[in-house]
Parts: sequence; C-alpha cells; structure tokens
Amino acid sequence: MENKKEMRTWLDDMNLDHPLVIAGPCSAETEEQVLRIAHELKDTDVNYYRAGIWKPRTRPGNFEGVGALGLKWLQKVKEETGMKTCTEVANAAHVKLALEYDVDLLWIGARSTVSPFIMQEIADALEGTDKIVLVKNPVNPDLSLWLGGIERLYSAGIKNLGAIHRGFSTYEKSKYRNIPEWQLAIEFQNRFPDLPLINDPSHITGNRDMILEVSQTALDLNFDGLMIETHFDPENAWSDAAQQVTPSSLVQIMKDLKIRKESDPEAEYNSELNNLRAQIDVVDNQIIDLLGKRMKVADGIGLLKKEKNVAVLQNKRWNEILGKMVLEGDERGLSEEFILKMFKAIHQESIIHQEKIINN
Repeated sequence: MENKKEMRTWLDDMNLDHPLVIAGPCSAETEEQVLRIAHELKDTDVNYYRAGIWKPRTRPGNFEGVGALGLKWLQKVKEETGMKTCTEVANAAHVKLALEYDVDLLWIGARSTVSPFIMQEIADALEGTDKIVLVKNPVNPDLSLWLGGIERLYSAGIKNLGAIHRGFSTYEKSKYRNIPEWQLAIEFQNRFPDLPLINDPSHITGNRDMILEVSQTALDLNFDGLMIETHFDPENAWSDAAQQVTPSSLVQIMKDLKIRKESDPEAEYNSELNNLRAQIDVVDNQIIDLLGKRMKVADGIGLLKKEKNVAVLQNKRWNEILGKMVLEGDERGLSEEFILKMFKAIHQESIIHQEKIINN
C-alpha cells in the first residue's frame, strides 16, 4: 500500500467544506421509516444516508434486519432525495446484492473484520469495482487485523478505501459501550495518514447524550468524518435505540461541533496544536484510568493484610518496585527524579487506601 494518497481520491473529489457526515437509522425497519428519515436529512450536511439491511446480532432471536427488501428502499431514497446511500455487507452475497442495487458506499462491520476469511471473500466479490469501501475496526483491539483487512481489499484492486473507528469491546465496566482506545486510532493515522478515517460515536458511546463529546474528540484528532445513527423516533427503534439521535438533534450537534480551519498558516498551526493536545488528553485519561485500577488492587491488598493482621508498609517490596521503575523509566527517557516523585506519590496514595481499610 505504498501509494496511499491514491486511496484518498474519493474524499478529495467531494470538495467538502465540513467533515464527511454519514447518517441514518441503525436498521431499516419499514419503507416508510427509511424514506421519512431520508427526507428529514436531505437538506442537511449529511453526505451519505446509511441504513443497516443485514443486522448480525450477538445472539439469535433479536431483530436481524429486513434483508434484501431494504435495498429497494435505499434505491427509493436515492430516487426521491438524491442522497447517496450506504449499508453494511458481511459476505459475498451481500456484496452482489448491494452492487445490483447500486449502493454507493459499503462498510464492513467489526465482526467481519476479525476474520481474514470473510475479508478475503468480500475482497474477491468487490474485485474490479470502484465502490467506496470502509472497514470498521475489529471488535477486539487488534491493529494488525484492522490494517490486514484493508490491505486485503487494496490487494484486490479496490482503491476507494477508508476506515471507521467504532471502539472496542472490553470485559471491564466503562461509561462507553465500546471503549475508544484512541491511541489505536492515532497509531492507525500514523501508519496511513492519507487513508480517510471516520468516527462512529454511536457505537462507541451507546448513549445519544455522549455523541457530541466523542465527535468533538474525533475531530480534534483530525478524523475525516462522522457516522451517526439517526432516527425520527429513537426510543422506539428496533435496534440500538439508546444511541440514535433525531434529525434535528443531529443538525444541532453539527452546529455545536468546533471545526478546525486550515486556510492559513496560523490556522494550520492551531489545528496541529489542537491535535497534539487532544492526544495528550487521551493519554492523560488513560493514566487516570490506570491509577484508578491500581488503587483498586491496593484496596484488595489492604483487605488481605487486614485479614492476616499484616503491617501496611512493606519496605523491602517498596524498594524493589522503586528500583525497577527507575530502570523502566530510564529506558523511556524519563528522569530518575521524575520517577521517584511520581511513584512516591502513588505509593503514598496506596498506603492511605490500605490504612483506611485496615482501620475501619
């Protein structure tokens, strides 16, 4: 994928004065629903109308999409509103039908990206076409799988490529439906800076009230666009009701977002500075998260010491940790003075946590 700039052509050719916007319902439910939402979005900044036709669910028994029938509805959307359309494809049969109904943009879901077999099947089915294809990150935080899926499509001669960052599954409790793992998206951008990267705040948050916050972070990190699930009656949507917004809410989100201009040297400097600061914010949040996890472990140690009537302070263990961290820090360009100050503060907080537990 040496000539990465070639893959950016489809987005460059659109000559947008704002980030790319993909919006529409999580699932196509009825013809009336699909068309009503499309008509409410047609005069907004939305560039592509999305609707899930095939909805792979984690467990059977839930609504799994209307199937090929929904492609006819998307065709009507294009006829009646002039909007370009897009949907998810998960196998070669889906690709064939989507091409037959002239869907403009296809995306490959997180569950498909994890399988090289599925990605190769889709790549083979798309070979020789000029469709725009976006690849969502895999369910698990594996950058190689994400890049590998895109490379399979590129090797099949598909040049109009892009990626969608929709967050990653985790067993840990989080305010997110899928944790962003922004550092992986940043690394993706570093590897392929000219490959369009779209953020999916709907699947990251699982909560419509957090859409604006995550969208702003994505734009601050120089994402090229957003995919936001939109429904005229989100509360009664047949799938993912909590994360969908109304068309009017989408318009307000677009107004509230701060778009960084790149029309002059000063604006370019500010854009780059904001990007670097956004990266620092991501890392700082990770540090706080890790420190919180560390203190929970310290609480567990405190409970064990209380049960066994063991003293809180263990000098030998503490000195071993300190010596090891000084060496680890040196390898990463961190001064001994900084490491000592930081870990002494962390150690003191751990002692406070354990003393509270033992003394209660």
